[in-house]
Amino acid sequence: MAEPPTYRSGSTSVEPENRETSPAERAAALDFLQRLAAEISRGEVDLPCFPNIVVRISEALMDPDTTAEQVVTVVGAEPRLAARITQTANSAAFNAAGKPVTELRSAIARIGQHMVQSIAISYAIQQMEHEESLRSIARPLMELWERSITVSSISQLVAERTKVHTDVAFLTGLLHGIGSLYIMARAAIGQPPVADPRSWFDLLGGWQASIGKAILEAWGFPEEMCEAVAEQQDHERRWKHDATLTDVLIVSLVLADALKMPEPRQFDTDGINAFATVGLNKTDCEATLVRAERRIAVVQAALR
Repeated sequence: MAEPPTYRSGSTSVEPENRETSPAERAAALDFLQRLAAEISRGEVDLPCFPNIVVRISEALMDPDTTAEQVVTVVGAEPRLAARITQTANSAAFNAAGKPVTELRSAIARIGQHMVQSIAISYAIQQMEHEESLRSIARPLMELWERSITVSSISQLVAERTKVHTDVAFLTGLLHGIGSLYIMARAAIGQPPVADPRSWFDLLGGWQASIGKAILEAWGFPEEMCEAVAEQQDHERRWKHDATLTDVLIVSLVLADALKMPEPRQFDTDGINAFATVGLNKTDCEATLVRAERRIAVVQAALR
């Protein structure tokens, strides 16, 4: 991984502090990012305080030879995560019939493998939020996670208009900011540490997507997910007949930004070809965000 691709501004997932960075700070941050990129290009992925159970679950679920019993064994190795998965399976989002499950295997079968991965990621990030060594990024970490839930919820709704699997879209939306997460966590405990990890988030735009792609590749996620994360800000990608996961993610990120605006919302989709590929006009966007607000609340309840 040499130079990162250049994307439009806005590809970061957290809000920077209102503080001007000095040339020395920017130079230090750039050097830091280059070193991280070099590490990941060598296959060295070291996300501080991120429970290894997430990677083990991903590896098990991505392996076509893994049996259902083996998945249960891997998940069951972390009792608190297993309890969270069972709790989610019995939530209103997945138990419309009101029939509770008590066995982990039944819970996994009910919610599906992509939601198992989503819950594992949620569990891991919540663990990170309580780590003393990451206190300096507690607020942006929370903001990143809240935005990830918003993007994943919208991605699922947008995918319904396409041939993209909705659960894959949801998981991709949840992981779209994994590069930012990685950069922030490494900066927070860097040696020597970055003076203020929150003060140079404006530099993440061209780096977080490419680093995020490399992390997902190292963890064995499907190529379409890796590519979508890498190209999430490629607004000028050519129109295609069939929408892809990348188109779904691009649209969802724009809609997530619009959701933060007061009504009536303005949708600036000029030059973003993914909207035409997906087939979303202004009216469709408004309707999608109305549904998204309800969906986000359900997802937050399920993943917390």
